[in-house]
Amino acid sequence: MIGSILVPTDGSDSSLAGARRGIDLARRTEAEVHVLSVVDRHEVEAVRSELDGEVEREAFESGAEEAIAAVVELARSVDPDARVTTAIEWGVPFEAIGEYADDHGIDLVAMGTRGRTGFDRLLLGSVTENVLRTANVPVLAVPTGAGRADLDTDTYENVLVPTDGSDGATAAVGLGVELASTLGARLHTVYSVDTRWTAPSRDAGAILDALERRGERALAEVRELSAEHDLGVTGSVASGPAHRLILRYVEENDVDLVVMGTHGRSGVRQRLLGSVTETVVRHADVPVICVPIGRER
Repeated sequence: MIGSILVPTDGSDSSLAGARRGIDLARRTEAEVHVLSVVDRHEVEAVRSELDGEVEREAFESGAEEAIAAVVELARSVDPDARVTTAIEWGVPFEAIGEYADDHGIDLVAMGTRGRTGFDRLLLGSVTENVLRTANVPVLAVPTGAGRADLDTDTYENVLVPTDGSDGATAAVGLGVELASTLGARLHTVYSVDTRWTAPSRDAGAILDALERRGERALAEVRELSAEHDLGVTGSVASGPAHRLILRYVEENDVDLVVMGTHGRSGVRQRLLGSVTETVVRHADVPVICVPIGRER
């Protein structure tokens, strides 16, 4: 399922929050940890231009080495026997992260939702946001507060896998079910019947019934896959905008982890997260795993 987890780091509190959750998940899934720090070539060019000359390569890599050392120390403190691989790359951070993931067969990337430049709790951080939009593997997006929380055997008691019956949702269902089974968590699923854009008419009742039937079919798919893993599932069809329903469900049911596709029915391009997923990632107080639509379950 998850054999390797990539933990990018720039030494920020946000990246350490992502690292902590990523390392903990690696321990629970017995995955190898890859720790990567990227020297931003744009920053290098700016510094060299400002100083009007060459600066030794080691001067730029020293900060990356310190950031990596902090994550390795964290990994050893969580699991003394952790398998850890480290690397420093040069380039555009989000591109280097994606390329490393592809080149090394990474199964999941764990990142904080704010980087060094983050100044608002609702900003993901430009690197994280770009990785979320372009990665070919699932990305665990970790709010800074969630990364600081104490981790124990009961950290993941409730896993939520929202569904809308789309290919994007189906891609996430498989990973969500497998994770819930591995973590010994209770699986939850919800389907939103959003009638905001349905004009009032004498057919409104029939339209609502059709949407609810679609929702029940989507939930049935989750239940079917859960049964293959001998896993029970709590599922419901509810009315309202999907992002509001998901965020409210997270709060009211003590959800510890959300697993979602990177775009749903409204997705147009591969590099769009989808408005529902993006809103949930920006506002959720718990980690969210975003699964690319092309991933096979």
